[in-house]
Amino acid sequence: MMTIIVILIVSGALIIGAVWGIYGHMSDSLEGFLVALAGGALLVSALLELIHPALKEDSIAITLSMVFAGAVIFTILDYLVKEKWGSKSGGGLLAAITLDGIPENLALGVALIGASPLSVAALSGSILLSNLPEAAGGSKEMTSNNISKKKVLLLWVGTAVILSISALLGHFLLADVPKEYLNYIKCFAGGAVAASLATEVFPKAFKKDKYWTGLATAIGLILALYLNTLGE
Repeated sequence: MMTIIVILIVSGALIIGAVWGIYGHMSDSLEGFLVALAGGALLVSALLELIHPALKEDSIAITLSMVFAGAVIFTILDYLVKEKWGSKSGGGLLAAITLDGIPENLALGVALIGASPLSVAALSGSILLSNLPEAAGGSKEMTSNNISKKKVLLLWVGTAVILSISALLGHFLLADVPKEYLNYIKCFAGGAVAASLATEVFPKAFKKDKYWTGLATAIGLILALYLNTLGE
């Protein structure tokens, strides 16, 4: 039950963020700061929660190969969605924002398997923090491009539903996978998260709030490192 609640809260942040962006106000500097902070926290969480356990327990060569494979697959899909399939249509927009969130939510679902609440707090917290400004900024940009508020909100609701399902499937379908293979799957998700941070999160944060991006990222790193110590 706790797993379902965590996943629903994290994905629900997309809907809250979208409502914020459509009907409320978020300055560019605040959006950039929050995105950078979440990116720093998510980077640490991906390394410590998803990749590092496999480095300690399993084949280093396979571990690093899976990280690279995750980054390659995400990059290819990101290119196809945004450059070839067109992300300006309703379906393209949904595919684009869903693709950006799948690595994080898949990682969350897998990381929750057999994990204590504290050990996964940094990962779920950083995804929650990243979802809020991402949805707020994305929905604000969509409405400024003459897309109706209703359509924008429906797109983000659809995204939240899809990402919740991906996280739940990742959690329940992989619950009985041997630990070694589960670690490799986490590494694959970790590589995809790293690629998404490099192509989506940090560039967006710098564009919105370039002077404070580095500081916000460092704060995110510190928060995630501290939360990780609590889980030890």
